[in-house]
Amino acid sequence: MKILVTGGAGFIGSNYVRKVISGELRGISEVTVLDKLTYSGSLKNLEMLPNESFRFVKGDICDGELVSNLVSGCDAVLNFAAESHVDRSILGAEEFIRTNIVGTHTILNACKSRKETKLVQVSTDEVYGSIKVGSWDENSPPLPNSPYSASKASADLLVRSYIRTFGLNACVTRCSNNYGPFQFPEKVIPLFITNLLDNRNVPLYGKGENIRDWLHVDDHCRGIHLVLMSGKAGEIYNIGGGTEMSNKELTNFILSKFGKGPESINIVKDRPGHDFRYSLNHDKISQELGYSPKVDFETGLTETVNWYRENEAWWRPLKQN
Repeated sequence: MKILVTGGAGFIGSNYVRKVISGELRGISEVTVLDKLTYSGSLKNLEMLPNESFRFVKGDICDGELVSNLVSGCDAVLNFAAESHVDRSILGAEEFIRTNIVGTHTILNACKSRKETKLVQVSTDEVYGSIKVGSWDENSPPLPNSPYSASKASADLLVRSYIRTFGLNACVTRCSNNYGPFQFPEKVIPLFITNLLDNRNVPLYGKGENIRDWLHVDDHCRGIHLVLMSGKAGEIYNIGGGTEMSNKELTNFILSKFGKGPESINIVKDRPGHDFRYSLNHDKISQELGYSPKVDFETGLTETVNWYRENEAWWRPLKQN
């Protein structure tokens, strides 16, 4: 199978590409990566791979001619390309609308005339909004509360419309909060780790009572690959990690890895419209495709802390931007 990976130089996309090239994720014969290389995408995330193993194209998913040409030579497209930081979307939503909605529409138009080409749209649990009790399944309605999640929900709905109207062979995946190596240090776990490595305090929103489900990027990529290879056209698949904790619990967990306590926390004003709790039910992908998260949180977090300790040359320039 020949695949096009959009956003393949970003955190999750590059992890997927590395696992395909290493042979851990099988069934792929050729990989083309398309990435605009904005602030959170970097060729450093792929530089350890042999050049003959994949083709890299620098470009924008909103470039219709470029996307159409690349899609024409592929059996499947995995759309990882996205603006994804909630705080940035609150400060300005334009780039989120352009990349997440217009970019997805460009990919859909390229795939529309090639019904044999499968599309996997990589989305997020944040499209569901916030849930006080229980967990969302794939039949839960999208009720996004931030410009970021609204842009991703809009993209998901566009994918649905192309499935229904044009018979597109497409699936949507929705994941819980990812963590792991190569994550841009604006996100909470690498931000806290790199702050602590610099002997700086960590910023905790409000009372830290907001709850998230945590998913190691390796497990996320395994779930995406299952959907690519065996997911049914037109279906949505939740990919959860099965580890829920409050932001305060997460903060204390990270602090414990550095032998630090509450004195290293700075309480900051809460984010506008901050969703209280995310929780995914991933029974569907488990029962239909055999998915289960393999990386327990303590092991995954310890390995992630160690990776940032050992790769200062990767993250230090990013913290200075």
